[in-house]
Amino acid sequence: MSALRIFGRLARSLPLRPVVGIPLRLKYTQHQGVKGIRNRKSFFEAQMQAAGQDNEDLEMEERAPSGDLADMRFLDDRAYDEVAGGAMRITRDIASSQQVLILQPYVKWAAKRQSTPIDVRPEDQLAEASALIHSLPNWQVARALKVPLESLEKKTLFGSGKLVELKELVAELRQERQLTCLFVSKGTLSFAQKRFLEAEFWLPVMDRYSVLIQILRLHATSAEAKLQVAMAELPYIWAQAKDASVTQTRRQGYALTDLQKEILRTRERKLRAELERVRRQRQLLRQKRKQQNYPIVAVVGYTNAGKTSLIKALTVEDALQPRNQLFATLDVTAHAGCLPCNLQVIYMDTVGFMSDLPTGLFECFVATLEDAMLADVIVHVQDLSHPCHAAQRSHVEATLRSLAFNVAGGDSTASQLPPIINVYNKCDLVTSGTPSSSDAVHHISARAQTGLEPLLDDIEQQILTATGRRKLQMRVPSGGPEMAWLYKNAAVVKTTADEENPERLMMHVVISQRTLDQFKREFCR
Repeated sequence: MSALRIFGRLARSLPLRPVVGIPLRLKYTQHQGVKGIRNRKSFFEAQMQAAGQDNEDLEMEERAPSGDLADMRFLDDRAYDEVAGGAMRITRDIASSQQVLILQPYVKWAAKRQSTPIDVRPEDQLAEASALIHSLPNWQVARALKVPLESLEKKTLFGSGKLVELKELVAELRQERQLTCLFVSKGTLSFAQKRFLEAEFWLPVMDRYSVLIQILRLHATSAEAKLQVAMAELPYIWAQAKDASVTQTRRQGYALTDLQKEILRTRERKLRAELERVRRQRQLLRQKRKQQNYPIVAVVGYTNAGKTSLIKALTVEDALQPRNQLFATLDVTAHAGCLPCNLQVIYMDTVGFMSDLPTGLFECFVATLEDAMLADVIVHVQDLSHPCHAAQRSHVEATLRSLAFNVAGGDSTASQLPPIINVYNKCDLVTSGTPSSSDAVHHISARAQTGLEPLLDDIEQQILTATGRRKLQMRVPSGGPEMAWLYKNAAVVKTTADEENPERLMMHVVISQRTLDQFKREFCR
């Protein structure tokens, strides 16, 4: 009997309705890309049309989907869905309502904890697990409790006494409401652990990996995000099938059939090909931005720290709609902004980080974070109001160092991170006094739009230093071609009349050395 049939027979034997998930719609939502950056000086609008067209081309390429609909149809595969649903307890149907019991296991003694930071309390882990469930529409937390354990690796996970206690709780909740699912907030449960718990509680059991997949399916709107989520599902399914083989095959002959294995291999091969095409397109867009000489500011941070809200506050882009949800952003999107010196920059919104994220799930989104590693400046947004703020900051910093090492091809000497600006967001939600810090940290509220001016000044200074730009004052003929050229190729801070010569203007500009050399070759003899 195959592992697929094990999953299917066990799911059919459960008396309550199975957990149903969020549909993976194949309708495209285009990227919110770079807005057409045009010079705002009406006097030179006619002379700036060519530059405006170049930027419009960049905007259209940023908004272009990563693949066409025909190439994405292989994602809708019923045979695969049956395998994935059995392994992860998810389907593509819309659930009217789900009542979830959350169990947060933790090791009693801190000395035995390996993956969890010491300063992260079980209460904080439980709160994050509840936030994951609340990120899914119509999913409700029936009860959430933390469970102390001696080890997370036991086949039964819980001891016999704790199992009796949990069975009584499940029976009580079934009388109060229709309990539909058990969420054990552990990175991944082995096949043996999951099968044992489902047999004991007669409920579908989900772990952290499968719940995150459910959330990512919901929030994946672009072609690239859908491909990444689909790829992230495969390591889990293979691991569950291997686990099933180890625990059952020797005795009862359970294993995936050759056909089922071929379905998974074919899907993985197609996904890798499509993702490679997406990566090549992203490289072309990166080269396009480099040719346009736009400075890049990557905005990174823990999930739901307020990255999109900050970009919206800095760019005043109405199309951005921040959501108070985990993993609301799955794509790296580009948004045009303007610094105080009138220099145009691009803010890159990135995928949020999260601790205790299974390796197979994280690796599928590494490619989208390459833009952050290649930016001129990184803005690290942190939720100051979160009780685990310090642990979240440490996790993001460690992940950034790891990404820089991977992007550099494993060369530690070349894995230099761009300059990082630390930003403490949501200061308006902190009731106590603002904490002191030894680092240069900006305390802001993106929602209330406070503390943004010093942040913009810091970003400007870091950008000028990183890109080799400088502020200059240049005397040019009023209304001449030099003036139009500078408006097109440099950032004009302001213009003033020349007191010594009324036919000339003093232009205060931000310009790179390369652009300055071009100006000299064009106009200076």
